[in-house]
Amino acid sequence: MPRNQFERMMFALITVIVTVHGYVFYSLYVVNGSLLMSLNEASGVIEAINKQGGVYMCGRFLPIWAVVLVEFLFAYCLECLVGSPCSFKLACKVFRPEETHPVLFETAIICATVGIMCPVMSFIAAWLYYPYYSGFHLVTLLANWLKLVCFNFLFAYFSQLFFIQPFVRAVFKKIFRR
Repeated sequence: MPRNQFERMMFALITVIVTVHGYVFYSLYVVNGSLLMSLNEASGVIEAINKQGGVYMCGRFLPIWAVVLVEFLFAYCLECLVGSPCSFKLACKVFRPEETHPVLFETAIICATVGIMCPVMSFIAAWLYYPYYSGFHLVTLLANWLKLVCFNFLFAYFSQLFFIQPFVRAVFKKIFRR
């Protein structure tokens, strides 16, 4: 879909804006919501986050907007520098773009992007959300990373394939009408 570098950057921007908000919601509500509510004796996730003074990141509690901003910066840089270029190359190793149906080729790109971005962003998240108050241990970091990959991969795959990418492509087509 994107034809030049500017369009690629805009496509990545739209993708990352939607994706980061989705993953922060997923992480806070679906994966950690019950734990946050029980630890803070709250009836809702937002109430629990407010009671504890924000979301734990980098050894301190930060407001949700700061968490979204930090994750956005990492995700956008990775998407532009690693995710998009590598996923296109991987898809081209399996399919020829000019001979393959566009839906199949786009699906291959999405799958390759998830295969690259999910482990890398989960590793970054393992560093950002590491429980530094208990000291640092490499084995704990690796275990947290594996846990995050297991939690995030299926969500990443299905949300990107069926919801996020179709939405982003529709928005992109509206903005960049040909």
